[in-house]
Amino acid sequence: MSTADTLSLLDGLVAQARRAGADAADAVAVDNVSLSVGVRLGQLERMERSEGADIGLRVLIGKRQAMVSSSDRSPDALGELVDRAVAMARAVPEDPFAGLADPSELAREFLDLQACDPTEPSAEALLEMVKAAEDSARAVPGVTNSEGAEAGWGRSAVAFVGSNGFAFGYAATSGSLSAAVLAGDAAQGMERDYDYTQAVFMADLRTPEDVGHQAGRRAVRRLGARKVKTCQVPVVLDPRVSRGLVGSLAGAINGAGVARGTSFLKDKMGQRLFAPGTRIVDDPHRLRGLRSRPCDGEGVATRRLNVVEDGVLTTWLMDCRSARQLGLKSTGHASRGTASPPSPSASNFYMEAGAVTVAEMIGDIHDGFYITELFGQGVNGVTGDYSRGAAGFWIEAGEVVYPVSEVTVAGNLKDMFLNLTPASDLEFRYGVDCPTVRIDGMTVAGR
Repeated sequence: MSTADTLSLLDGLVAQARRAGADAADAVAVDNVSLSVGVRLGQLERMERSEGADIGLRVLIGKRQAMVSSSDRSPDALGELVDRAVAMARAVPEDPFAGLADPSELAREFLDLQACDPTEPSAEALLEMVKAAEDSARAVPGVTNSEGAEAGWGRSAVAFVGSNGFAFGYAATSGSLSAAVLAGDAAQGMERDYDYTQAVFMADLRTPEDVGHQAGRRAVRRLGARKVKTCQVPVVLDPRVSRGLVGSLAGAINGAGVARGTSFLKDKMGQRLFAPGTRIVDDPHRLRGLRSRPCDGEGVATRRLNVVEDGVLTTWLMDCRSARQLGLKSTGHASRGTASPPSPSASNFYMEAGAVTVAEMIGDIHDGFYITELFGQGVNGVTGDYSRGAAGFWIEAGEVVYPVSEVTVAGNLKDMFLNLTPASDLEFRYGVDCPTVRIDGMTVAGR
């Protein structure tokens, strides 16, 4: 079904809901197609293709709101959808903050963000990629086994229509490639590591040979890991784990959590969170960004925001509901599916690069810990307490000297943010991105 046809279908559904008694309504349709391939030890283990089409309807009667969804778009099924939604909205409690976006907030211009790759890869092309990645990983000396390699591609077409006058649809794609291998043996110990790449356009992925080689190299480097004594030292986080700190910030400034009072940053608007000079950006308009979007899930206009400017927190990430609850305006961060109402989420969220190189950052550390992997979910969003299992490499006299495993790093995110220094190696790889960072004075718990 074309975008125009889908928008026409949704417009009819919204009009039907209004005739059935809804004061306001909006509808969303999501059409997905995905393809994935996996191999292990050179043998095909999985090849899957899936397609799905869902439609969701939200209706409001006064301040009562209900949402229902269906994968059946036949006229009879849509009629039942409307009847269920209206009946539910009449029965649920009132929500004083529910409602569609005000027409003045709606997006009127839509940028071409190059969010959709027009070329769909074949299963054969993905199979060649995963075989090349695994072969490259297994060719690294010291690699003894493989957990396999996987490649995937997906396309989502999203369309929205609201009784507030909004109507728009767009499509986005994403491709990925990963490999994971083991090094060592039972006698010397075994270690596992991985690498992966992800992009909107398949042509922007790193080469399979590079992904595989990096996965193998990382696994071999971890052989002979030690468990260090408990201490307080500077900690350096590799970009593939430092991005988790930025993700924790995004979660803590989510307007829904702030409005509920369940965020450790609920009273920090306008206050310093990071060192002077630190900037953290949410940019929904980055070309070919993994989380780019021309508007948010309520049709509200999106824009680049400096969420942290010169170390100071400047805003929450809000949808319409959380903004009303906080007495503010939506920042255009609503996201939604077909089965649930909108809620805030970040787009392309990243910390800008700092001025020092990674070598300079490590160079003056007498004893420290370079972290390449974190385990567990030990982040308390209410208090900011942070405690996670970690692995990586020990630093002595400014040099990385030996691998470390079976330790825990602990602190509080408020203190960690204030004592954080970013390096100059920012790359856009994940949608939530961060350069290598250094945090002084963290507790490393070992033997």
